[in-house]
Amino acid sequence: MGNPLVARMLGFGTTIFAEMSELAHSTGAINLGQGFPDTDGPREMLDAAIEAINSGRNQYPPGAGVLELRLAIAEHQRRFYGLSLDPEHDVLVTAGATEAIAAVILALCEPGDEVVTFEPYYDCYAATIALAGGVRRTSILRFPDFAVDEASLRAAFSPRTRLVLLNTPHNPTGKVFSRAELDLICSLAREYDAWVVSDEVYEHLVFDGAAHIPIATLPAMADRTITISSAGKTFSATGWKVGWLHGPADAVAAARTVKQFLTYVASGPFQPAVAVALGLGDDFYHGAASSLQAKRDLLCRGLSAAGLSVAPPAATYFVVADAAPLGVSDALDFCRRMPALCGVVGVPVSVFCDDKDAARTLVRFAFCKRDGVLNEAVGRLAALAAR
Repeated sequence: MGNPLVARMLGFGTTIFAEMSELAHSTGAINLGQGFPDTDGPREMLDAAIEAINSGRNQYPPGAGVLELRLAIAEHQRRFYGLSLDPEHDVLVTAGATEAIAAVILALCEPGDEVVTFEPYYDCYAATIALAGGVRRTSILRFPDFAVDEASLRAAFSPRTRLVLLNTPHNPTGKVFSRAELDLICSLAREYDAWVVSDEVYEHLVFDGAAHIPIATLPAMADRTITISSAGKTFSATGWKVGWLHGPADAVAAARTVKQFLTYVASGPFQPAVAVALGLGDDFYHGAASSLQAKRDLLCRGLSAAGLSVAPPAATYFVVADAAPLGVSDALDFCRRMPALCGVVGVPVSVFCDDKDAARTLVRFAFCKRDGVLNEAVGRLAALAAR
């Protein structure tokens, strides 16, 4: 009967993260491909989850999320960004940021509507746009500075533009969008009457004094912005799948209408634990960023010493490096061979791009690992370069 997969999903196979993690598992290589920490999050959060399980909070949570988490999300946004949210109508808890993205795009995008995003893009963006029957329009961020190209961005907009899907801080590049770049995006969104969907899961993992600016805080943007974040990255709990979105009540209601038919609800006992984590003191937030910044520096030094050209990131878990100085002409092939060559796994950036040539030799490495793991990976890459 042939391939039963619907046509709009034929371009999407097994994710690169699953492929590379399986390579790491089967070869024993160090996995710097998939972005998950190898240490646990704050003790207060872990203990709160244990308490929630032991106290019987193991059945379906409310569809919008447990009230203490919605209150904590609203308080977090007030505390850090000065945003005022109604936790009853403006906030929706989701099964991670991935579900939040899917719920919003499926709720707001009709078949044929266009979605503007930047490439490289996180792989679920392209897949979710396709699921909604939308049309992906991209503006490229080029190595090594990944600056927004105004002409390219303007060309991506049209009368059919429905959404702008923004990710800042940006995966995989580690870029933090500047105020001037955000102002340009805002002006185009207003000109074309588009929603902005802002994925901010790395909001607290920002380095060197850089400032993350939520687009919902900018003039005339709160009423057309849906903000998405999650507990996974900030609190080193990627397996808990606790995410959220907030925005105008009508947009949140639309997303909730779709979300209830995706997972319905998830992560019951973890939701009150994340509420505890969101209320941790500034020392936790500063410490998380400071620790990751040191890990970034360790890996960047090692990659440079191994002969790769490195673009030090301003945020996130990831650094992008150019393997061309090692004689690499195709990073996808190189990443598939790297576990056998040197016992390290990375991810080719070209899989996040429509313009494959723009990222042909670029590799993304994750540095959210213990220092000993990073040092061992750097040593193996250096030995490869020496050969």
